[in-house]
Amino acid sequence: MTLPSTKAPTDSVATRNGDHPIRARPAGFIADTASIAGRAVRAVPREPEAFIPALVVPIFFFIVNVGSLDRVTDTLPGFDFKAFYLPVGFVFAVTGVSRASALVTDIQSGYLDRLLVTPIHRLSLLLGLMVADIALVTALTIPVLLLGLALGVRFETGFIGAVGVVLLSGLWGLAFTGFPYAIALKTGNPAAVNSSFILFFPFAFLTTAFVPKEALEGWLATVSTYNPVTYLLAGQRALVSDGWAWTTIGGALLAVVGVGVVSMTLAFLALRGRVARG
Repeated sequence: MTLPSTKAPTDSVATRNGDHPIRARPAGFIADTASIAGRAVRAVPREPEAFIPALVVPIFFFIVNVGSLDRVTDTLPGFDFKAFYLPVGFVFAVTGVSRASALVTDIQSGYLDRLLVTPIHRLSLLLGLMVADIALVTALTIPVLLLGLALGVRFETGFIGAVGVVLLSGLWGLAFTGFPYAIALKTGNPAAVNSSFILFFPFAFLTTAFVPKEALEGWLATVSTYNPVTYLLAGQRALVSDGWAWTTIGGALLAVVGVGVVSMTLAFLALRGRVARG
């Protein structure tokens, strides 16, 4: 009597049938991007330090500056400082907010290297994170918008204009994320990524954040002319106070696109370098 063999088979079914060994099959670009984005979005609630400061800081500055300067500007006919300053709150809320710090963690833990040995699309590694960034920065604009409405700001362009301001803010936040991602991929250093917000200070303060462009003089007026945030704020303020000033709004979009081209080029070049080293 012959006993059945208890030896476990060492070959796959495909190999026993004379076919090629089974290999991982790419899921597709969209599926890869959705997978990376889903993981990034699910991680956001577990990391409140990534978004709470981005919410507290603009609300704090908005309340303080409006409380201290609103009465000073009451003497200016037709000038509403709350409406003038509200776009600054949006810009502060979305700038520098990204999953770059999480990317650094993936680099240091080796998770990114493990992804690189899979057939995942390389562009999805960044684009998926950026999809999560869009969702996050859009969510961060809502409390700022509600605060402005609660303090009496009214949009001349109505509900559609308010949505336009939110979208402009989200696009600016996305355009700026290229800088921290480039630093994360190039250095893999969390301290370097955290310090990337310093890049925003020239954008924020050498511009029309606190006074109209007509009130700037000398070198500050010159610098603000070449500062993309000047045009971003002008476009947002047009939607809040002036109406559908398409030339001004178009200038804001061009400024966002210009910054985005520079930052995304740096980010994807850094990704290519990281993939090549990996």
